[in-house]
Amino acid sequence: MARKKKVEVKEEIIPAEILDQPITETIETNYMPYVMSVIISRAIPQIDGFKPSHRKLLYTMYTMGLIKGQKTKSANIVGQTMKLNPHGDASIYETMVRLTRGHEALLYPFVDSKGSFGKHYSRDMAYAASRYTEAKLDPICNEIFAGIDKDAVDLVPNYDNTTTEPTLLPTTFPNILVSPNMGIAVGLASNICSFNLGEICDGTIALLKNPRISVDRMMDIIKAPDFSTGAYLVYDKEQIRRIFEKGTGSVKLLSKYVYDKANNCIDILEIPYSTSIEAIMKKLVDLIKEGKLKEVTDLRDEIDLKGFKLTLDLRRGTDPDKLMAKLYKMTPLKDEFSCNFNVLIDSSPRQLGVVGLLEEWIKFRLSCLSREMRFDLQKKKDKLHLLKALSKVLLDIDKAIKIIRETEKEVDVVPRLMEGFSIDRIQAEYIAEIKLRHLNHEYLINRVHEIEGLRAEIKDIEETLADEIKMKTRIAEQLKEIKKKYSKPRKTEIVYADEVPEAPAEEEIENYSCRVVLTRDGYFKKITHQSLRGNDEHRLKDGDEIIYSEDCENRHDFIVFTDKCQVYKAKVSAFEPVKASSLGDFLPSKLGFDDGERPIMMKVMNETFDQNDHVIFVFQNGKGVRIPLAAYETKSNRRRLTGAYSAASPIVAAIYEKETTDVLIVSDVGKGILLKSSIIPEKTTRTAAGVILFNLKKKQTVVAAVSGEQLKNYPDASKCRKIKIPATGSPLMFPDIQDMQIGIE
Repeated sequence: MARKKKVEVKEEIIPAEILDQPITETIETNYMPYVMSVIISRAIPQIDGFKPSHRKLLYTMYTMGLIKGQKTKSANIVGQTMKLNPHGDASIYETMVRLTRGHEALLYPFVDSKGSFGKHYSRDMAYAASRYTEAKLDPICNEIFAGIDKDAVDLVPNYDNTTTEPTLLPTTFPNILVSPNMGIAVGLASNICSFNLGEICDGTIALLKNPRISVDRMMDIIKAPDFSTGAYLVYDKEQIRRIFEKGTGSVKLLSKYVYDKANNCIDILEIPYSTSIEAIMKKLVDLIKEGKLKEVTDLRDEIDLKGFKLTLDLRRGTDPDKLMAKLYKMTPLKDEFSCNFNVLIDSSPRQLGVVGLLEEWIKFRLSCLSREMRFDLQKKKDKLHLLKALSKVLLDIDKAIKIIRETEKEVDVVPRLMEGFSIDRIQAEYIAEIKLRHLNHEYLINRVHEIEGLRAEIKDIEETLADEIKMKTRIAEQLKEIKKKYSKPRKTEIVYADEVPEAPAEEEIENYSCRVVLTRDGYFKKITHQSLRGNDEHRLKDGDEIIYSEDCENRHDFIVFTDKCQVYKAKVSAFEPVKASSLGDFLPSKLGFDDGERPIMMKVMNETFDQNDHVIFVFQNGKGVRIPLAAYETKSNRRRLTGAYSAASPIVAAIYEKETTDVLIVSDVGKGILLKSSIIPEKTTRTAAGVILFNLKKKQTVVAAVSGEQLKNYPDASKCRKIKIPATGSPLMFPDIQDMQIGIE
């Protein structure tokens, strides 16, 4: 038999300096570079209104000539963008989708699209694959790239140094406030709403003319945010002021609707920018199922080529305005857009209001315009320099021809022209390159006459560069042209709070006394006392039995604990009264239980939870715990609460405790312990596993736990009384253990 070779495992030796590295140093050296990369190079927009992914995509399309040419396949654009953005084709295409005209996320789209690009107002309306769609740059991109070929912004190498890309785009209007933008970085987020282009241009011009303009005056010019999905904006002056001054605040948006009297339906035509048709429809369906929206008989998504449309069919006699006021209160048909204007300024995140962003944009635009003008100035100076040489040649054209003709070597032409006319090398190169056909008097005279015009232009540029007022005047003129060319009427209509219909008071729930009954198999009955007088004999399925019965009022709520560690909350009024001879409502279906989930305890609740109310949970492993009923109180109207109790061991029983009571716990070998509920420890954490109550031998389990009226089934329970826990069980006589089990698997 061959001997096995011993394999030596070498332990990795970790340098001592790494083992002793403080956590603060680890974060600084390993985590902070990632944080800064996400903030600066990915998630937060810069003063031009773009994130790096937007900028790389648009610049790629610009270099492809798509600002004037025909549309090309989106897959081609995505592939070319990979040269600047190596994050993958899927993310690039998603970025492109949002910028398209077809997606309708922007007031002023940057990409003219053809094909299916989904819709901003729908989560489920998917966009087509990039191989099917086509795109080119929208005409407004002429204003985005104006001056980029004149050194208006810095160009830096791409990730592999094969080409260059701009650090910013020289936008000729404050795109940062015209295009909505959202980004989530590490410990920092940005959510910028869009404004109307015409209003932004007017506001910027006013700020250029008067840098000390008041916020109130600016609020008169730039009314409020404007969204691509339209809807109504409820004007709140204080919130708008916060947005203008600090860049934080929120605006309330209401859906637009029309009432179709002929068909008795409401057509919702515009919804808030921050929601979707799926979210609205889900909430409407839930309300209908809960019986809280009886005015609506049907709802349909009728989005088509004409645009957004959600139709609600109404019951006869329903007031559409009152219904919409109710829906505004209960559904996302009314929503809020929370503003958080975090922007990168010189690679540093800053939170600025509308006025602050416009001030920073003006600084940025002055820099871009100054660089453009200096570029033009240098070009004109270079041309003037050449024309000055031409004016010297004009005095003696024959001399120039003679020098060139009599020069034996080509390399000597430029030096001899420099010597003959006292000009520098650049001028001599220009003279030497003039075509023979241009050595006529007319051509030379016309070129020389340009000198005076160039000098005037150079003087004008130099004077403008030296005068900030003239620079701002030029920016204002550009903004006026942009407004004239691209401005559109507001899509989001401004309304005031007193114009918004108020939701009617909630319908008064009819209140009357009744009895609620729950069976082990999950059937629930609400029976009026009047009905009980006639017949109180309950109809049950074979093998089923009543596990809970209590008198209450119709306006009360009740909670149901199940065997899947969940608790459900419902209103008694949500159930129709039935007779005792009826099976009742199947609670798992009515409340939306999970598959195979069964109720184990129910309790009717008043308006608030009493601090003395507890639930005692007894588990199969012999442990138990008391949890205050107040632990199941929620601030929101949640119908289901998970993690209702510990899942460490299967549940045997859940017992409601108002005051100290006797609890009998029974094992599978016919032994039991009788305890005062007060000695079972109380825990405030719902999922506490509890303490051992019943000392069980190996493979033994607890099969039942009862209290109150059910103790009558155990006439000899008193001899199992225990005063301390954990306790060992005493023999117990009873008809059938199986009858007491709740169905533990």
